[in-house]
Amino acid sequence: MRSDLKEYANRRDTTGPYADNLEVDALVVGAGFSGVFILHELRKRGLKTVIYEAGKDLGGTWRWNCYPGAAVDSEVPEYQYSIPETYKDWTWSTNYPSYKELRAYFDHVEKVLDIKKDCAFESVVVGAEFNQDEGRWHVKTADGRTAKAKYLVIAAGFSAKRYIPEYEGMDKFKGIIHHSSFWPEEGVDVRGKRCGIIGTGASGVQVTQAWGPVAGSVKVYQRTPNLAVPLRRKNLTKEEQEICKQHYPQLFELREKCFAGFTYHFAERTVFEDNEEEREAFLEKIWQDGGFHFWLANYKDYLFDPKANREVYNFWAKKSRARISDPKKRDLLAPLEPPHAFGIKRPCLEENYFEQFNRPNVDVVDVKNNPIKRFTETGIELEDGTVHELDVVCVATGFDITTGSMTQMGLRSINGTNLEDEWKSGAYTYLGTTVSGYPNMFHLYGPHGPTLFSNGPTSVEVQGRWIVDVIRLLERQGIKYINPTPESSKEWKKHINHLSDITLFPTTRSTYMGGSVPGKPFEQVNYAGGMWPYLNEIRAVLPEFKGFEVVKA
Repeated sequence: MRSDLKEYANRRDTTGPYADNLEVDALVVGAGFSGVFILHELRKRGLKTVIYEAGKDLGGTWRWNCYPGAAVDSEVPEYQYSIPETYKDWTWSTNYPSYKELRAYFDHVEKVLDIKKDCAFESVVVGAEFNQDEGRWHVKTADGRTAKAKYLVIAAGFSAKRYIPEYEGMDKFKGIIHHSSFWPEEGVDVRGKRCGIIGTGASGVQVTQAWGPVAGSVKVYQRTPNLAVPLRRKNLTKEEQEICKQHYPQLFELREKCFAGFTYHFAERTVFEDNEEEREAFLEKIWQDGGFHFWLANYKDYLFDPKANREVYNFWAKKSRARISDPKKRDLLAPLEPPHAFGIKRPCLEENYFEQFNRPNVDVVDVKNNPIKRFTETGIELEDGTVHELDVVCVATGFDITTGSMTQMGLRSINGTNLEDEWKSGAYTYLGTTVSGYPNMFHLYGPHGPTLFSNGPTSVEVQGRWIVDVIRLLERQGIKYINPTPESSKEWKKHINHLSDITLFPTTRSTYMGGSVPGKPFEQVNYAGGMWPYLNEIRAVLPEFKGFEVVKA
């Protein structure tokens, strides 16, 4: 089982973006939605830009995530670039594409934007430090190359560092075992096999749906029930998409004005403004609308008021429990008492997740009250001594979420400290795009941006345009570098905490609140105020660079 990006490092070439001692204007780390957008926009402005990507091709998470059932949980056309060249001759087969179709989309993006000529694949960044005299970043890769760039843009997203619990005996297991995000391209044949899935996040839900109908048996090791909501996948025709494309500019503008970067927003009413009959009708409607509507088009107060939230949870439990036939499984998967407030963990979207547990070959194992003790050579042993014999294990335990992508890169500040050490007690950024002590370094779809509260491409374009405009201003004004001040970073941290503290988000540990990696701080690492307020806040610091130290060339 592979566990680290450095295991994928490989030097493909010695020329072009793979050259030793590379000199560029901007170096971008990551070739997913963020990196491709930044590269395209900076090249248009005449800056020599190169991407270092740890994977083997464009697509970011969609090149890594090829586990069974992997698909996006954001609906198209919202989940794509607003760049006309990329959608003019492109159509989707469904509103929730699989990883295979998203890979094909990135192949199309490459065809129309010519991205790969400036990409170095299998290039894993292991060190980076800014030289103040030169005004340039010095960046090292795992295979020994170096590059210099005036601007360093971290476009690695929130899920570049996998989290694998240190279970005793895992290395002794003789069956097949992979982390969901390091799943082998050739796949794993589970027909007739005894399978285990550790974790019930998005990937755990999707693998369960894929394996339930075909595996010999499936045991889902659940610590916390997933309060998943219906996906409502449907096929799309080329004709209806062509008609819709005339409205794409307006749709892409609208998604930046809605809380989470989709084209819908919370209701105007609070839960108890409606009577019981009205409330039931409203919740039923957004339930049938599918996708994230039940999460993000719900009553405006349910993420703030515990009593309002309980009404929403009760509706979810009623709908979900009706789909599970076994009483014991029903109480584990959709308990009457909420394990946490609804919506304060990102709900997963499912098609037939709960129905899988009606199959005689699929079971849920409660590892909250009876934890995994260790792996044996042939399976998993629980704390009470129960042993499950297994042939295949999917470790769907997620990531060192949001901050891990940046802390694993060996980033070193001008103060002689390492980002990994600085953030052990808590992350600090300014505007969710910059970090004090790291001049001319920008990040997007990472810590303290809308990130996990948002539709990825929306967040990417809002932050990406800002980064490109900052660089444009720096170039035009002959500025050597900018560095956010510690004071402005502290104020932004207070702002992040305030936006979160007025909600129910801090009432449980989640991916929003630092994730599940042992020892990580319990803190909000996302901007919880919504996409439109965020856009206006980051724009307000320009063109004067408020909150930054500015050093002229």
